[in-house]
Amino acid sequence: MFGKTKMFEKEQYKYNNEAKDYLGNPQKTQGLLNKAIKLANEKKESLGEVWDKLQLFFELVKAYSKGEYKNIAPSTILTVIGTLLYFVSPLDLIPDFIIGLGILDDAALIGYTVKKISTELDAFSKWKRANILQYENPLD
Repeated sequence: MFGKTKMFEKEQYKYNNEAKDYLGNPQKTQGLLNKAIKLANEKKESLGEVWDKLQLFFELVKAYSKGEYKNIAPSTILTVIGTLLYFVSPLDLIPDFIIGLGILDDAALIGYTVKKISTELDAFSKWKRANILQYENPLD
């Protein structure tokens, strides 16, 4: 397990650096969301139980980029955006063109990220429920 954790941390660090370019750039962030949502819809069956968490990532990034939700550490939003960048990257630890395996590392990194930021995801979920009438679904 320790080896996997180090591997995921290394990959997240690499993509989190790229994620910095998305902070403060709602158009670029929306482009990433569009690409990630499209890919997630195509890979829904393969994503299994991380599908719901990925949807929460989309909602969090959208709410943050629109300035609707600010109760999150900058490092956490970078981690989520970095995870989305990893997800859309065709050439990651297991390249996406390897049928049947290419999505496994993506799902594993999403699960790892969920565990890493679970407290802040729970807080966002509570905020979302409290603001449900005003909240725009990023998938619409």
